[in-house]
Amino acid sequence: MAKTAYINARVDRNLKVRAEKVLRRIGVSTTDVVTMLLHQIVLRKGVPFEVRVPNEETRRSMAELERGGGEKFDGTAEELVEKVAGPRR
Repeated sequence: MAKTAYINARVDRNLKVRAEKVLRRIGVSTTDVVTMLLHQIVLRKGVPFEVRVPNEETRRSMAELERGGGEKFDGTAEELVEKVAGPRR
């Protein structure tokens, strides 16, 4: 399918840079991800993830992260689960 349409979106510069860093690590472009998202929206007839108003705990956590707080983890999802839940038996 030919890519002939354009989407222009304004986003926070820091968010864009951080997202592009992750995408480079997994080998896809921002354009690829937007295309994948649009395909999923069509297939699912809606947004492919839950979108809802965050609860108070989530709002506090988001505010903490925006202030530079919180804990950062750079490993894989599996490594994070192991760190939180302990090694598999």
